[in-house]
Amino acid sequence: MSMTKFFVGVVAAASVLYAFPAAAKAAQCGNNSAGFQAWVADFKQEAAASGVSPSVLNRAFANVSYNKSTIAADRGQKSFKLSFDAFMKKRGGATIISRGRSMKRANQGLFASIEGRYGVPAGPLIAIWGMETGFGSYMGNQHTLSAVSTLAYDCRRSDYFTDQLYAALQLVSEGYLNPQARGAAHGEIGQTQFLPRNVVRFGADGDGNGRIDMVGSRADALASTANFLRGHGWQAGAGYQPGEANFAAIAGWNAATVYQQAIAYIGQQIDGQ
Repeated sequence: MSMTKFFVGVVAAASVLYAFPAAAKAAQCGNNSAGFQAWVADFKQEAAASGVSPSVLNRAFANVSYNKSTIAADRGQKSFKLSFDAFMKKRGGATIISRGRSMKRANQGLFASIEGRYGVPAGPLIAIWGMETGFGSYMGNQHTLSAVSTLAYDCRRSDYFTDQLYAALQLVSEGYLNPQARGAAHGEIGQTQFLPRNVVRFGADGDGNGRIDMVGSRADALASTANFLRGHGWQAGAGYQPGEANFAAIAGWNAATVYQQAIAYIGQQIDGQ
C-alpha cells in the first residue's frame, strides 16, 4: 500500500476517527475487569455505527482482553517524580550518551537526511530512541490492542484512549498494525514508542519503501519522531535546551519535566561531539 493511499485513507476516515466522543459515552467505563467485556460489546456497536468496518472490528478484537499489567503501569509511573540525577541514573543516561554517539557516527547519512527534511538534529532523536527502547532493543511485550482497549475502558483517561483506540483501528484497517502486535504497556508502538494517534498524524516513510514500519525500520521511526517534533513547533537551527525555542517541542513528547530535561541534556552531549 502506498503512503499516498495511507494518508488519503486517514483523511477520508477523519469523520470516523474524530466522531467518537458523543457516541462513546454510551459505553460505560470501569475501574476493574468486571465490566470490560460488556464495554467491548458496546464499543464495537458504536464503532460500527460510526462507520468502522465490522470485519476490522472482528479482527481487531479477536484476542483483546483486560490487561492488568497495563493498569499497573498506568498507576505506577514513579520514575517521573525523581530528581534529574536519579532519573538519569535509573534510565542509564551515561550509557545512552555513549551508545548514542556511536549510533550517530554509524548512521550519519540517515541523520543528515532527517535533519535536512525536518530541521531536527540527531541528538534529541537519539536521546528519545535510547530512552524509549534502548535503540530498538526492547519495544515491549504487551498485546497492543488489549492495552489501548483497557485504557479506553478505564475511567481515568477514557476519552483520551478511546481516541487512541479509534486510531489503532484505522491502522489495522490500512494494514499498518497487526491485530496480534505487541508493544509497550500503554499501547505505544515501535522503536520510539508512538501511540496510535501519533502514528496516524506523524508517521513518516524514512527509508523510502512506501510504508511506515515503526518497529522494523529505524529510518521510519526516527523520521516519524522528527516529524512529531516539527509538528509541535520545532524550528530548524534553534536551540533545544531549557529556555530555548525548541524545548517546548520536546515538552510535547512527554509531560514530565525530568524527562524533557533528560532528552535535552542527552541530546546536547551527543550533538556536541
